[in-house]
Amino acid sequence: MARFGLQIMSFNFEPSEMFERTADVAVAADRSGFDSVWVMDHLFQLPPLGGPDFPMLEAYTILAGLAARTERVQLGALVGGVTYRNPGLVAKCATTLDIVSKGRAICGLGAAWYDVEHKGLGFDFPPAGERIRRMEEAVQICKAMFTQDPATFEGRYYTIDNARNIPRPIRPEGIPIMIGGGGERKTLRVVAQYADMCNLFGDAEGLRHKFDVLKRHCDEVGRDYDAITRSRLATLMITDTEAEGAKLREQFAQARPGGFTVGTEKEVLLQIEELVEAGVQYFIFNLLQYTPEAVQRAGELFATA
Repeated sequence: MARFGLQIMSFNFEPSEMFERTADVAVAADRSGFDSVWVMDHLFQLPPLGGPDFPMLEAYTILAGLAARTERVQLGALVGGVTYRNPGLVAKCATTLDIVSKGRAICGLGAAWYDVEHKGLGFDFPPAGERIRRMEEAVQICKAMFTQDPATFEGRYYTIDNARNIPRPIRPEGIPIMIGGGGERKTLRVVAQYADMCNLFGDAEGLRHKFDVLKRHCDEVGRDYDAITRSRLATLMITDTEAEGAKLREQFAQARPGGFTVGTEKEVLLQIEELVEAGVQYFIFNLLQYTPEAVQRAGELFATA
């Protein structure tokens, strides 16, 4: 059965209302058909959403607040940039979120990419290859701190020595780890070795290919391919008419192929069905407008899927 998550990527509310309005959106997801709520791990807003002059909240702080307001949905950063925090701190942040949410945390990790916020805030921004190697070490450190007491790891970039993570995550098996990114040679191999979930972008054809690559990596490292939950992130637009949906799909096909799911309720479900056949198990959607009503409409649709 497919599952569905909501990514909150915009906080365009007055500062005095920002948390309450965001919490209302998360609560609407919690009460409808969504299985999870995610926020981006960025410290500057992204260019398509207004850029650094628009509001952005720190991921783990807002997730802890949403954990206190929700009851059912899982919560995570989609995905946590390895360059922003020492991985030992990431493990502690995720564990704290797990405690606040009573076992609903997911630890998202990625290699990071937004150079503007790195420069603006003084974070090092190594080349892509190094960032991926750092992510690989960070995944191992988080996994160790979720499941071992104490945990020790010595890598090229990060080291922990008898690290204690008390309190422990609520689930005995630790907090699930999601890796975001579709690099076929390295990132998907790291997924095959260590991750519980992977998150990708794309259309059915492109995702089918990525999943085939992931399966080959799993076979090579001796990992059960079906042990990894395969998710896809896209923007959702539910239209009132098929004509409106067709027009928007034509526009978006050139802007970001495979990055949108657009159409009437019936058309959206048909698109989801095609992606399920390609291997997607978990659908994470962001919206152009974040209101409880829009979230409820989407959640109720997914509850029937």
